[in-house]
Amino acid sequence: MTHPSVVGRTTAPSAAERAYRHLKRAILEQLHPGGALVSEGEIAEATGVSRTPVREALLRLETEGLVRLYPKRGALILPVSAREIADVVEARRLVEVHAAERIWPRRAEIRDRLAEWLTEMRTAHAAGDLTALMAADRAFHATVVDAAGNEILAELYQRLRDRQVRMGEASFRLSPRWAEAALTEHAAQLDALDGDDPRAWADAVAAHIDTSARVFLGSPVSV
Repeated sequence: MTHPSVVGRTTAPSAAERAYRHLKRAILEQLHPGGALVSEGEIAEATGVSRTPVREALLRLETEGLVRLYPKRGALILPVSAREIADVVEARRLVEVHAAERIWPRRAEIRDRLAEWLTEMRTAHAAGDLTALMAADRAFHATVVDAAGNEILAELYQRLRDRQVRMGEASFRLSPRWAEAALTEHAAQLDALDGDDPRAWADAVAAHIDTSARVFLGSPVSV
């Protein structure tokens, strides 16, 4: 399943937006690992823009907690810490469990979309495509959060998942049983959504987040 595209004329991203997207992608994909120092000049050369929009992009990334700026030296890519992992997991629980409770009376509206994302996860897993699997997993969760109708929480959730990508993909690659656990747990969420116990549904959502936390911390994952 793909998101519908916007039909009509699109506006090209600004220079600052191009620099922001380029550097954020490099950070999330760990092309610039935690602890690396990148200069404005490097980013400007890589993106073909001047240093002024690069500074704008770096300030934006600093507010997102991905870099720390050092005048005349550049930007330090902040390494992932155990504290950050714990904070992200705690924030995800607060946002996602709240959203799960909010959408319960209207659960029929999103049930089919969740089933489609689970199908995409299974297809990606069968193909050995971890990146597509994680994208479908993220979309599954975002569907629930978006349906709760709070735009601020939806935006916060996307930022949390951005930070999780940075800390998570390497961990998921080192935990081969994570994929099987994710598929099993998402199926359990759909089963709970089809039931009549809102607590079972919220608990299933929370249990899946706890599994992600164990992966981040290097603990074994059981199916």
